[in-house]
Amino acid sequence: MFDPSDKPRVLGVPPGADFPAEIVKRCLAAYADQPPEALAHLQIIVNTERMRRRLVELFSDGAPRLLPRINPVTAIDRLILGAPLPAVTPKLHRKLELARLIQPLLNAPGAPAPKSALFDLADSLAGLLDELHGESVDPDKLLALEVQDESHYWRRSLDFLKIVKTYVDLSGTAQADPDARLRAATRTLVDNWTKSPPQTPVLVVGSTGSRGTTFDLMTAVARLPQGAVVLPGFDPDLPDGVWETLTDSADDTASFVLEDHPQYRFAVLAKALNLNPKTDIPNWSGQAPDPLRNKLVSLSLRPAPVTSQWRTEGPDFKDLAAATANLSLIEAPQPREEALAIAVALREALENGETAALITPDRTLGRRVAAALLRWDIIPDDSAGRPLSLTPPGRFLRHVLSLMVAESTSEDVIALLKHPITRTDGTDRGVHLRATRELELFLRRRASVTITDEVLDAFTHPKRKPEFTDWAAWLKSVLTQLSTPIPEALGDAISAHIAIAESIAQGPDGTGTGELWEKEAGRDTLEAIQALQDPVIAETALSLHDYRALFETTFAAGNTRATDTSHPDVLIWGTLEARVMGVDLAILGGLNEGVWPARPDPDPWLSRKMRRTVGLLSPEREIGLSAHDYQQAIAAPRVILSRARRDADAETVPARWVNRLTNLLTGLAGEKFDAPISQMRARGSRYLKIAAELDAPDTKPAPAKRPAPAPPLNTRTRSYTVTDIEKLIRDPYAIYARYTLGLKALQPLRPEPTAALRGTVFHEIAEVFLSQPLSDAASDTKRFLDIASDELAKTVPWPSVRAQWLGHLSAIAEQFIADENHRQSLATPLGQEIIGNVTLPGSVFRLRGKADRIDRQPDGQLVIYDYKTGTPPSEKEMRYYKRQLLVEAVMAEHGAFDGIPAAKVARVDHIGMNRALKQTGVALDFYQASKTEQIDYRTATVEAELRQLLEHFQQESQGYMSRRAMERVRFSGDFDHLARFGEWDETQDPVKVTLK
Repeated sequence: MFDPSDKPRVLGVPPGADFPAEIVKRCLAAYADQPPEALAHLQIIVNTERMRRRLVELFSDGAPRLLPRINPVTAIDRLILGAPLPAVTPKLHRKLELARLIQPLLNAPGAPAPKSALFDLADSLAGLLDELHGESVDPDKLLALEVQDESHYWRRSLDFLKIVKTYVDLSGTAQADPDARLRAATRTLVDNWTKSPPQTPVLVVGSTGSRGTTFDLMTAVARLPQGAVVLPGFDPDLPDGVWETLTDSADDTASFVLEDHPQYRFAVLAKALNLNPKTDIPNWSGQAPDPLRNKLVSLSLRPAPVTSQWRTEGPDFKDLAAATANLSLIEAPQPREEALAIAVALREALENGETAALITPDRTLGRRVAAALLRWDIIPDDSAGRPLSLTPPGRFLRHVLSLMVAESTSEDVIALLKHPITRTDGTDRGVHLRATRELELFLRRRASVTITDEVLDAFTHPKRKPEFTDWAAWLKSVLTQLSTPIPEALGDAISAHIAIAESIAQGPDGTGTGELWEKEAGRDTLEAIQALQDPVIAETALSLHDYRALFETTFAAGNTRATDTSHPDVLIWGTLEARVMGVDLAILGGLNEGVWPARPDPDPWLSRKMRRTVGLLSPEREIGLSAHDYQQAIAAPRVILSRARRDADAETVPARWVNRLTNLLTGLAGEKFDAPISQMRARGSRYLKIAAELDAPDTKPAPAKRPAPAPPLNTRTRSYTVTDIEKLIRDPYAIYARYTLGLKALQPLRPEPTAALRGTVFHEIAEVFLSQPLSDAASDTKRFLDIASDELAKTVPWPSVRAQWLGHLSAIAEQFIADENHRQSLATPLGQEIIGNVTLPGSVFRLRGKADRIDRQPDGQLVIYDYKTGTPPSEKEMRYYKRQLLVEAVMAEHGAFDGIPAAKVARVDHIGMNRALKQTGVALDFYQASKTEQIDYRTATVEAELRQLLEHFQQESQGYMSRRAMERVRFSGDFDHLARFGEWDETQDPVKVTLK
């Protein structure tokens, strides 16, 4: 296949050429006149399994032929069958073994990390082990590092890294990590070739030599008589001087200066083989789709020490317009707009009969674009798929596991019952969904934090929902399974977990596992589960919490793809996949610093200096690989560069390569209207404009008007609670919604320690405490706090909130009791939480409510109290808005309250139960008139004003205005959304709508 050569054989394919297609094209041409079996002797070693599949597909296309032997670099052992290689240790086994070694350190005092970080640390150490093996660095070299001049953190880190040496010693030679086994296989293969070089062609294609093991294989193959290394995305436009700059930096042991350049690894390979990259690495075959653009991009990517070449070589670049003719730049204001603009570009390419791909390392952007394409029923072929943890089966299994670990809160149980996989094997799915809905409404009304047997019994009470008794019995059995203790072993945990999940998916009447393991996501999820069910590790001691952490990390790393319904011409690729395939339109998305290139992962174990000393890779290596992916992708026939100017947190910074390209173009031609950079932005803005028009309404919607509905009189309520009066004054629309429409705000499914709950609990504490006579201060204080503790334990399910509220009551107990002694010296308590209702004489209006407390003075007059856990209202607030106690006084004087005869009310008071313990109120015989204001708290006046207010809303011409006099402009009402508040504001006049 090759002529004899006294130099190692390295060839390149320019950026933008379809690399796999060019490999196959030249191979077939070389073997065109040879016997059919000759091609079968060709050995091709590729960088990924994906590249192998593409080559097999291309070789198989056309006339029938024997295929060459194609193996990925990770399967070198296939070339040395029978060699004494250690058995590979599965990654999960290694992870558990490392976790076992780490756990004692996390349990010890002064642990370097929390216990919850167990498997994260195990994964991090496993990654370090892979790198040590890949770069052929002995763990002993780590422990021999001199760190006296380093910070204490790094010295402590080295102590922790002794675990690596312990693990390597324990694993011995009978087993090996995948990278260690690959290193051993590569060495064996190279030794075999040194002794007996193969005379048939051997190719290494697609690799950049970024890992030590692959680099050694490439140098060995390049020296074989019929061996060759074919480099992807090799830049033929880079001058000699730049190659020399890159190769000189390879000897710089003080820094990693130029490793972020896309051609750096090729420069290192050429230097190791004593080749001149400019003259000794010829073109394998093929031509870049746009050589002029490649030359421009190459110039923009010149390394920092020679960026001055922009000034010397840039002016000679005459045809910038032609170089950028098929290049567009999208600069979206937000990520959402970027995703929609990309979706528009993909849809347009599809309409034009082109293949198009979004290339991005940002999985969030990929999912946004996929969601945007659904509006046209286009499902893209997403190479990365979705993480198993985000698929329906993955979410379902994670949810079941969370309930096994924690208590069965109402919110979590309802979410599980609503999951589309729950009870999908029987015929009663509809009954199940109805029961779930009714249970949710019941829980919201009851404010239950957890679901217990008692709660379910109350739900199926004969007066409530007895038709769901069988369903509730099934739910009880599920909750019992979820709360059953499990032996602390991995095998037991996974078996129990899957058994419970399958039981819930099946339902009581099913015979299978419902839809749990169906479709691609279900099948891939089952494969991941079977990996965890390895009998070799079944006895591994693992608590349920640790099992949950292991399960979460395992599923987050797994992916599934929906290949059955995806469109073959609309693709979403990661940067790795883009090396293998060619398309008509490439959209490079997410070109911001921190995304592409990604921020280097922080190394918790070794500083940069320490990594360089032991011979490990630098963080800039990953940036260099990303730069190489960028240089290859931007060389496609037609390219769109895309970024968002802002993300969820702040303004973004363009990717360094985009910055360089735009700066170079601006420097060469300016930014006038017809300049190349302006034209690129104009072409990109077109997609943004189309995207904006997609969601723009055809006509300008009419703004909502401030509502004031006026329903018929026979639909208007004539019965009010004492708290309704303030609503009728401040927000009449709430009364209309509650009584005329019959609506009621739903309580949250997850109860929270709100001010309303606090008030209810404190009221109950005061009622129980005052049900017995007072004695001495010390015993009264003790009894008060004992009652508080009991009531809080019964009513408040949050320990931290109980402690906080009890602390508050402890602080006010003595003063509260002293004040209570004073109150009882003035009047005798008659009752607490007294229900009352009355029809106002001579009217149709009925008042109802509950008085917190009523006392009687020696002169027979009454005093009405209301407990306030917040700030009690002022006298002016009571006069105009907060009229609850004043209305209760009217009711009391008409004998409305049970067991308390009608009597004159002397005063009404609010008893503050906040830290200030402020008591505010008014005497009901108070009257004061001035030129500016009349203050009148007399009961007769209050009743007259009350009648006037109620009669006002019994006129057909009077509407129920929304937000008439809210206490605060931003105060949220229960029915603001129904009134479409936000589409109008308080400055607008209400519009009365007469209803029939």
